[in-house]
Amino acid sequence: MKSAVIVFPASNCDRDAKVALEQMTGKTPRMVWHQDSELPDVDLVVLPGGFSYGDYLRCGAMASQSKVMREVKAHADKGGAVLGICNGFQVLTESHMLPGALMRNAGLKFVCKPVALTVEETQSAFTRKYDQGQSVTFPVAHGEGNYFADDETLNRLEGEGRVLFRYQSDVNGSARNIAGILSDKRNVLGMMPHPERVVDDVLGGTDGRALFQGLIETLS
Repeated sequence: MKSAVIVFPASNCDRDAKVALEQMTGKTPRMVWHQDSELPDVDLVVLPGGFSYGDYLRCGAMASQSKVMREVKAHADKGGAVLGICNGFQVLTESHMLPGALMRNAGLKFVCKPVALTVEETQSAFTRKYDQGQSVTFPVAHGEGNYFADDETLNRLEGEGRVLFRYQSDVNGSARNIAGILSDKRNVLGMMPHPERVVDDVLGGTDGRALFQGLIETLS
């Protein structure tokens, strides 16, 4: 599986994504600057966590206008896989590649801790190596992870099996405790928790490995 990681100004999890992909695939992903006008020929594009553009205006809003995002959209439109983690999820909603919005946490505080999630759906490249209903633990680190969408959108996401991960407790006020959602074509995943930080026991867990393994088996 060939992959690329998009680097925005003030990204701070691009290296985490790079190291996880190297460890899982044995290949070094291409690191693509946000103002590049072309994407390399890859199977997976990762939008990493961090504070792109210092979270000015709205989280992910300025990054969504970066030149490379036109290529990321084109990649997704052709069926290519896109994984947006934390700030990457915010960029995907601001780019209208995923529905809804990420708002300030309900408690108005930055949340940084491991959280328990339930795998809601396994009919996707991202979750095919998990069991439906499986409990996993991923870390979160965000101040604007409160997922919001209107009831019609939420019902559609639920009815179409596009909610992949759900918080087991109220971490940030997200509607229906949603932690990660798929696009209608099922090839774009946005999620607030960080699977790339749990691929090695040295880092405190390996629950994120199955996500990358599913992508490798599907896209290689």
